[in-house]
Amino acid sequence: MARSENKTVPTDQAVADFLATIKPARRAEDAQALDNLFRTVTGYAPVMWGPSIIGYGRYHYRYKSGREGDFLATGFSPRKSALVIYIMPGYADFGDITSRLGKHKLGKSCLYVNKLADVDTGVLSELIRAGLDDLNKLWPVEPS
Repeated sequence: MARSENKTVPTDQAVADFLATIKPARRAEDAQALDNLFRTVTGYAPVMWGPSIIGYGRYHYRYKSGREGDFLATGFSPRKSALVIYIMPGYADFGDITSRLGKHKLGKSCLYVNKLADVDTGVLSELIRAGLDDLNKLWPVEPS
């Protein structure tokens, strides 16, 4: 079956250039801290995915339906309303970790944090690593 094209794809935009545009200052500081945290935990250099997602690592998926594609393994987006942290394929098995994280909201594969000070970054590091390890069991994770 032909590959469906994802709307969110890697771009050539420099991560540093994107980080320099983030406002207000608190959100920019949180984004810089998250970038450092993700680099440390994953060991991967960041890549922009679309105009506002910073991704670390990538994987190729192929569903039983035949749909396949490439996507970021983990990452974040410093949105206006919240920091959005992407843990693939989701948080279903990480309740023991998220219960220790601090103030957050969960989506299917997204963690929403108002500000980084609301969460324990050590626990967030643990969650990022657990998400990568879980994803790697389904589809091999490789550098971006």
